[in-house]
Amino acid sequence: MSDAFAIAVRTPYDWPAIHAFLAGRAIPGIEAAPEGRYLRSVVLDDRPGRLAVEPDAGAACTALTVTLSLAGSTAEAAARLRRLFDAEADPVVIGAHLSRDALLAELVAARPGLRVPGAWDGFEMAVRAILGQQVSVSAATRLAGRLVAAFGTQLPPHLAGPDGITHLFPAPERLAEADIASALGMPGARAGAIRSLAQALCDTPDLLDPGRGLAEAVARLKALKGIGEWTAQYIAMRALREADAMPAGDIGLLRALDRGDGRPTPGGLLARSAAWSPWRAYAALHLWAHDSDRQAAIAGQGAG
Repeated sequence: MSDAFAIAVRTPYDWPAIHAFLAGRAIPGIEAAPEGRYLRSVVLDDRPGRLAVEPDAGAACTALTVTLSLAGSTAEAAARLRRLFDAEADPVVIGAHLSRDALLAELVAARPGLRVPGAWDGFEMAVRAILGQQVSVSAATRLAGRLVAAFGTQLPPHLAGPDGITHLFPAPERLAEADIASALGMPGARAGAIRSLAQALCDTPDLLDPGRGLAEAVARLKALKGIGEWTAQYIAMRALREADAMPAGDIGLLRALDRGDGRPTPGGLLARSAAWSPWRAYAALHLWAHDSDRQAAIAGQGAG
């Protein structure tokens, strides 16, 4: 037995952009994003299940349609999905504020419904962020899939499907004691950071709960072994829903601001981004999208 329900979103809502972002980072075995849909395994009320999300059939995306395999868990699933898909952000207010910057005005006009993708589960997202330290998005995704295969819990046969969703993400208790470096063949420092995060969450279950404010959230995360400023800001942005988070050392953000006169320094980006507050995370998404477009154009020229 399953439940179907809808989640209203403020318009304009850029479903293709948020779908593409999640698709590019989908953890093998846990998530899939075929043909404009988002699928994943879940645990709700201590029961394993899966869900599917797709935009409504209207010309403008005004709602997301959800199918959940676990009857009776709709309220919790809806709350998590509203955060994951940033359904309640007001793009008109945010866009007007960011458009005071000339470059961002161009980017907002091009993508007025852009959102900051959140997380279904804060621990899962934080582990994925650590795996992404100093490597490409595709390399981090492969590592995440290997982590799931080594330490995740297999779904019951009736929930596993041909879409590749086969596991539940490993719990903090599992990864706190796991030999991650050997299983993944990755640097011990990053493996140690994952174990440190997992143990911290076992000891302090509210570590990744939203609502503490950006400064406190970043400070708590940076106190953990192997988590620096970029990782803490990225986790704050997505898992903790801090709208003013800004991972200023990110190479994609710095590239996006190069208008032919060189990239700014991280300090220069921080100084410029002060005017974008309290919506710097949304500025970051616009800049990442802009950088992705430019890199694709450069690759296309090279292929020609």
